[in-house]
Amino acid sequence: MIVREHPSTLKLFFVMQGSVVPKIIGRIIGIGLLSVIVVLIDRYVIPLPHISIAAMGIFGVALSLFLGFRNNAAYDRWWEARKLWGTMIADMRNLGRHMSVFVGEGEDREHILTCAVAFAHLHRGFLRGVDVKDDIIAWVGQEKSTALSAQRNGADAALRAMADKIGQLARKDAISGFGQMTISNTLSSLALAQAGCERIFTTPLPFVYSLLVRRTTYLYCWLLPFALIESTGWFAPVLAAVVAYVFFGLQAVTNELELPFRMGQNGLPLDAMCRTIEISVSEALGRKPPEILLPVKHVLS
Repeated sequence: MIVREHPSTLKLFFVMQGSVVPKIIGRIIGIGLLSVIVVLIDRYVIPLPHISIAAMGIFGVALSLFLGFRNNAAYDRWWEARKLWGTMIADMRNLGRHMSVFVGEGEDREHILTCAVAFAHLHRGFLRGVDVKDDIIAWVGQEKSTALSAQRNGADAALRAMADKIGQLARKDAISGFGQMTISNTLSSLALAQAGCERIFTTPLPFVYSLLVRRTTYLYCWLLPFALIESTGWFAPVLAAVVAYVFFGLQAVTNELELPFRMGQNGLPLDAMCRTIEISVSEALGRKPPEILLPVKHVLS
């Protein structure tokens, strides 16, 4: 995720970090060249059909509505994913307080809270498709790290390990019934947030809708030069390129926001959020917390 102050007006047009321009520059140049060819042929070879600018305006409004709706749907996915991870961070902090109130000092408390850190990292590993085994060894040990990583759903296995420990404490009357219920509710909240992230991860926006918007965008940009040559002349390539930047740019932004967990400049900073959880748990256990992750060249991973 890009973390930086807004650039000045002059720098605004030259900032490439976090911009979609590098991804769509080929398409923008292609539309500009197409417009140049259309103008040359129309003026020096043979008159080409001219499309009504009013008709293209109506076409453009309809396309803008489609793109706007898809962009809103993609941003909703991104923001929901951020809220779910925010819920997990809050639940982790609540869990630390629950341990102080209902369990007290000792190995049982440490076992549950270290499994909570493992849960966060394993969930991140699932969402990003990365191996997080080395990240949890320091918390749960080599043997348990290997066992959790070997599970089909390691994060869920970590939650089960926490629930098993709570069950053992309840059977030994080491925790009250109210404490058991309170901690169980927190674990259930973690499981719901995990399931919500998995739903976003495994359910992209409908492909048929994305295909329709993409085809319509290309058709509009290909036809636009035929509507501009009469009214704008040699400015047609410039205007067509600007319109291509807007429409293809919105399309590229939507593609990035649709996948909020992907490693990238506009993805959610899952590494930083896992570090926040590590800090909270370390402080709850009385350990020295690790350092906060800071942006590297304005990118927070």
